[in-house]
Amino acid sequence: MILDVSSRTDIPQYYSKWLLKRFEEGYVYVRNPMFPEKVSKIELRENLIDCITFVSKNYRPLIPDIHKITDHYNTYFFYTITGYKEDIEPNVPSIDESIDTLMELSNIVGRDRVAWRYDPVLYTSYYNLQYHKQCFEYITEKVNNYIDRCIFSFVDLYKKLERNMPEIIPFTEKDKEDIAKNLGEIADRYNMKIQSCASDVDYGKYNIIKGACRNLDLFGNANNIKFKDIKHKGDRLHCHCIETRDIGQYDTCLNGCKYCYANTNPKKAFENIRYHNPNSPILIGNLKDNDMVTKANQKSFLKKPYRKPDKNETTLDKFF
Repeated sequence: MILDVSSRTDIPQYYSKWLLKRFEEGYVYVRNPMFPEKVSKIELRENLIDCITFVSKNYRPLIPDIHKITDHYNTYFFYTITGYKEDIEPNVPSIDESIDTLMELSNIVGRDRVAWRYDPVLYTSYYNLQYHKQCFEYITEKVNNYIDRCIFSFVDLYKKLERNMPEIIPFTEKDKEDIAKNLGEIADRYNMKIQSCASDVDYGKYNIIKGACRNLDLFGNANNIKFKDIKHKGDRLHCHCIETRDIGQYDTCLNGCKYCYANTNPKKAFENIRYHNPNSPILIGNLKDNDMVTKANQKSFLKKPYRKPDKNETTLDKFF
């Protein structure tokens, strides 16, 4: 099983104490986004987790204790640095702060386990082609020696995005082609591997890889492990990522990004965090009397699964 931490919220930035507590106790509860009364229990024993993928715009709060996880699990880190300012990402660190944290993270976990995400790419009258060209090259020059690759994607125009961000300018196919050409040429100059995400267009002529950002070959090479040959189904249009189990919850990220799909609106997250308990096995609140808890199906994708735990080994206390 691939554990996702998390595509629904920024756990490393806002919930790192809770995350470490869950690994210490060896399990986590996750609500079903569509049916909240249905709760899955995911065991966090080392032999049941093939790899942990992290997604964040700020790993700073987790870095002091990150070895408690990386020492015992296969891991891969997606670090999102877009270069948008406070008008778009009000609670995200500055470009330079983010770059410094990425470098520190890479020095701890190794560059083969870190990917820089430059996404979503979007247009406004201010954030135009020239802005993206200058911003992308500035970040590339700084982080190139600290990352495995760069992954970019174009913004999805969800209906709520039109409401939350009326200043956005929809892309034409030529706009996307211009962006891809510029990013590809910059990456090529710095000998940086670059790949597109959730795109139906092949930009290979600009040395851009077309593929899944979460794929077993990537995680296997980064951690020196072998996975089975399994089809990657993806979870949205043009996505070919491997199946993961996300332990986050929607409407809980405080970054406040105007383009965010994971929050109904920015205020909702600030309301929900009032019910966060770092000692609770579930991210927001606690289990309720009418909750239906079932054990998650934690199938392994590895060719050779890890050893079975000792019969007396029930938690990860020995690691902490």
